[in-house]
Amino acid sequence: MEDKSVNIKDFNRNRIYKLLREKQNLSKQDIVYQLQLSLPTVTQNLNFLLEQHLIENTGTIGNTGGRNAQAFSYISDAKAGIGLDVTKHHVTAVAVDLNGNILEMIRSKQTFERSERYFRFLGELVQELIRTAHLDSSKVLGVGIGVPGLITEDHQTVFYGKILDFTGETAQNFGKYISYPAILINDADAAGLSEIRVTPDINHAFYISLSNNIGGSVYIGNQVFAGSNQKSAEIGHVTVVPDGLPCYCGQKGCLEAYCSADRLSEAAGGDLSQFFELLKAGKPEIVHIWKAYLNHLSIAINNIRLLFDCDIIIGGYVGAYMDDYMDDLKKLVISRNSFENEAEYLRVCRYKTEAIAAGAALPFIDQFMNQI
Repeated sequence: MEDKSVNIKDFNRNRIYKLLREKQNLSKQDIVYQLQLSLPTVTQNLNFLLEQHLIENTGTIGNTGGRNAQAFSYISDAKAGIGLDVTKHHVTAVAVDLNGNILEMIRSKQTFERSERYFRFLGELVQELIRTAHLDSSKVLGVGIGVPGLITEDHQTVFYGKILDFTGETAQNFGKYISYPAILINDADAAGLSEIRVTPDINHAFYISLSNNIGGSVYIGNQVFAGSNQKSAEIGHVTVVPDGLPCYCGQKGCLEAYCSADRLSEAAGGDLSQFFELLKAGKPEIVHIWKAYLNHLSIAINNIRLLFDCDIIIGGYVGAYMDDYMDDLKKLVISRNSFENEAEYLRVCRYKTEAIAAGAALPFIDQFMNQI
């Protein structure tokens, strides 16, 4: 029979820990009052968290003339997660603390291949990151690997990986030389997790990743909605031009063919930042390409809004440059919408860099937080 007293004890400890994470600095009395728990219960759990080096005593609170209450604070770097962003030609590795803040980042040029050499490189990169970040290995919770492919529900296998031609590849192989638990996560899902973490006022959202490939992710109640077959939010393959430009997936007219970051960078010698410099300078052919880009993007955004009626976040490589162009995009979206004359639901990403790598680490952070 299940011991309910143990479950209640764990539940209360988790509540206390998450409250300290949220408030940062509280006394025992503050915790008793805010969680409506007994003083002995709070004391016992604080002692446990202190012993585990997850919180610390940070002095006293108050100055009322009597004895000041001891203050307890959450230690954000008590544990860390590692995230990798794997693309065709680069790997980005980050270490993040329990708040999702990046502690260290390494970006390495490395062409993807399904080989022992490549997987050994990933293991060496993780170890290099841990050394550079001066992390105690005992603090590392696990390694999340963000990849441009569709991943099984258990985060272990790529069941559609046409971009890197790695369908069937496994977390076991990716993690063969990594000394920590490893999982695979879709790159757009990972980026969206990062964005949701830094946007606490959003509960439901659709995240669009406008990078070299286009991906999407749906968040309902701040949880990824993967769909019945782990294929939800594949916005890159929604048709925006019937029988239009060919897409790598084999179809024609996909959003991917019109709004990938490559489409812009190729117009500026392969340099996306240069494209936006030329756009600011008003170079006519660049302006023409950008207007067409926004027009096609607005079609997809309007369709998402009509289907989901939720906030829509523009992220990815292109999203990092979108702040100056959101008004133009909103006007196009409003002109297509049958029911709304504003588009405040449309947001630009707050996480400008390394969103995929950081987001790939977050499942380990969340798992740890929920199991305290």
